[in-house]
Amino acid sequence: MVLSDLIGDVLRTLWSHKLRTFLTMFGIAWGIVSIVLMVAAGEGLRKGQEEQARTLGKDVMIVFHGRTSLQAGGARAGRAVHWEDPDVPAVQADAPDCQYAIPELEQEDVRAHSNFNNAAFLVTGSLPPFQEIRSLTVGQGRFYDWDDTREGRRLAFLGSDAAKQLFPGRNPVGENVYLNDFPYVVIGVMEKKKQDSSYDGWDVNKIFIPFGAMRRDFPDKPPGTPTTFDELLVTPKSVEQHESCKHEVRAALGRMHNFDPRDKEACPIWDTVQEAQAFRQMTDGMKYFLGAVGVVTLLLGGLGVMNVMMVAVRERTREIGVRKALGAPAHTILRQFFLEAVLIAVLSGAVGLGVAYGICSLVDLLPMPDFFAGLLPTWKSGLLACGLLGAIAVLSALYPARKAASVDPIEALRFEAGG
Repeated sequence: MVLSDLIGDVLRTLWSHKLRTFLTMFGIAWGIVSIVLMVAAGEGLRKGQEEQARTLGKDVMIVFHGRTSLQAGGARAGRAVHWEDPDVPAVQADAPDCQYAIPELEQEDVRAHSNFNNAAFLVTGSLPPFQEIRSLTVGQGRFYDWDDTREGRRLAFLGSDAAKQLFPGRNPVGENVYLNDFPYVVIGVMEKKKQDSSYDGWDVNKIFIPFGAMRRDFPDKPPGTPTTFDELLVTPKSVEQHESCKHEVRAALGRMHNFDPRDKEACPIWDTVQEAQAFRQMTDGMKYFLGAVGVVTLLLGGLGVMNVMMVAVRERTREIGVRKALGAPAHTILRQFFLEAVLIAVLSGAVGLGVAYGICSLVDLLPMPDFFAGLLPTWKSGLLACGLLGAIAVLSALYPARKAASVDPIEALRFEAGG
């Protein structure tokens, strides 16, 4: 049978059962659309959250000081622990799976003013890798460097909103900002960034200064000492090493402060890697569930194709009998009905894929919320949908085709449609 005859038979089958065929094709197309859209939505949500997490810092662990909950080395539980300057080189030396381990010291009640305005912003001091760890992109000027830190230079890098408030309508680079009346020269301004999580406030509303200047001008307050700081920022060398890095940090700090490394209360850690993995598990679960709904819809569509073809076999029984009486072999009849059913499924699937990718393209033209990167269809979802469609098409076509091929020509010639 030539292709034109096959297409003609398919069109005749579709037209003779318009409503049933439409519902069947709609079911298959909707199943394909569901699979692609659900996977695309899950991927967009994961990607959006990943981008938002990077605004806080990529693969960063915030190590807070706490209070012991376990006895260790004869020391009682409930003892307060404070990180001190010697902890930084100790962690760097004893944690080979960690890339960075730097201190951060903060003050919330520093009075900030310029020659144009005044405000109250969080002032934070750290070392130069802080810029990379916390994803602080320079919009103007520069970030402080190691020479600035060693010499304790009074230099300031402003968050974008802090710069707008202190220097409205002006370029702050090169100007003075006064922190508790200490004059600091503004050397840079952070590029505006969106942020949906933090441990101490939004970076756009902060003033960043070298750790040496912070330690001299704004030391830790009691019960802290002039050598303590607020938190330790740690990054692993790779995502795969983050658990070993975390263990090494707790072990090093436990030796320095005489607490059990298993005591998470003494050394609480906010691990963005662990959060990202938990979120990925949640979005993967959502994708699998919604994808399963699409698969069920596809299966129902496959049953619909089978039903349409069974009705077509019944209504064309006399035609089949005539063809077999004229010498048409059974495999020719089987191939015809098999290809018709597969063609119906493939046409429906092609429509579904076109609609799904079209919806994704249209939705991606709209403005997206910060946590959502849009509908991002992947080649895996398209391949999965096509594979499922192919399997269901074959299964739904096999039984009607075998039924048609097994028709007895004598009984078929005596058959009356509708009888």
